[in-house]
Amino acid sequence: MTIPCQSGFGNEYASEAVPGALPQGRNSPQRAPLDLYPELISGTAFTAPRHENRRSWLYRRQPSVVSGRYQPYAQPRWQTGGDRSIALPPEPMRWQPVPLEGAADADFVDGMHTLAANGDCEAQTGIGALVYLAGRSMVRRAFVNADGEMLLVPQQGRIVLTTEMGVLEVKPGEIALVPRGVVFKVGLLDGISRGYVCENYGAHFRLPELGPIGSNGLANARDFLAPVAAFEQEEGGYELVKKAGGRFWRAPTRQSPFNVVAWHGNLAPVKYDTANFMTIGSISFDHPDPSIFTVLTSPSDTPGTANCDFVIFPPRWLVMEDTFRPPWYHRNLMSEFMGLVYGEYDAKPGGFKPGGASLHNCMVPHGPDEEAFTKASQADLKPQKLDNTLAFMFESRYRFIPTAWALQSPALDHDYADCWAGLQDQYKP
Repeated sequence: MTIPCQSGFGNEYASEAVPGALPQGRNSPQRAPLDLYPELISGTAFTAPRHENRRSWLYRRQPSVVSGRYQPYAQPRWQTGGDRSIALPPEPMRWQPVPLEGAADADFVDGMHTLAANGDCEAQTGIGALVYLAGRSMVRRAFVNADGEMLLVPQQGRIVLTTEMGVLEVKPGEIALVPRGVVFKVGLLDGISRGYVCENYGAHFRLPELGPIGSNGLANARDFLAPVAAFEQEEGGYELVKKAGGRFWRAPTRQSPFNVVAWHGNLAPVKYDTANFMTIGSISFDHPDPSIFTVLTSPSDTPGTANCDFVIFPPRWLVMEDTFRPPWYHRNLMSEFMGLVYGEYDAKPGGFKPGGASLHNCMVPHGPDEEAFTKASQADLKPQKLDNTLAFMFESRYRFIPTAWALQSPALDHDYADCWAGLQDQYKP
């Protein structure tokens, strides 16, 4: 079954599951059509500049205030912000694919594990880099994150994202973005599933400016798909799990939170197929900076220095002359958390696996391993297609700090630095 969607990113959408459910000309009439309740969800301050203001009006069978009292809920592996008590050497780090053992009994919420994080959700800065390991769909259970928006990157298994605004199906190779404060649940279509999540405490993700690239290129707004209005008609209550201030809470509800019959606005979940990314590259020599692979950016208060950039390395042609084609050795002001969805990453052909992760913090040297360097230095430079590959990066101006769970994980590769041990002094005066 094909799930209907609306096209565009940040559009002023309007959608109704029942004809006539959307009021015309007024957001909050004295009596809404079909005796629905108007409810506004504001993703920005009321006085944010018009071009940045994000909000949607929901017309629902019961308002969100109809719920039970919240009680504390334990989710010890989902941590928020960086723990500065952890002494972290300025070294490269890598994790093998996080094992799926034990995931069968966990849903999306309980199966979430923070690998590394920075910033402070209360100060609305920074991000968390997480993996989810899930074996059960969320059924009469929903989640809402008041700490940040969530960028979902499935790596193994398709998911069905049911939100207040409607339903999206997301497969590996696609991403989904759920705004802060929007209620959702995750269903699994292929059994035990794994994926990455960026929990963004800072400014909304948006499309990057194109500058000299011009009016076309990278990710196009029309390729982002938002859901159309859909609501659950089954009777019965839900458990609502809420994350706020880095803590978790649960409350019973007598009704489904997915009871929105119509909505309009520009705050909405979206999904995006990375196959639609228009990759830009050099057709002469050398590399443009990897910023040309930016899909979405969350700006900070320093222009050009992001709270988080979401960057992908998709299939692409390499045609540069007299150029070392894998990524060069470098140290970066920005801190880089990388993951691999599928295929092989050209700078680490043997050691970086789908479902794994790497972390190179501010000014930590990194680059191709010995195998990649040797092969690329001696290659016959013909046009070359990198195919069947999708790596990504959460790049942030703030230093990532791995969690205790990540540092104790059997997936942590304690020998990662050895991949450069064979790089010898080849100086020939």
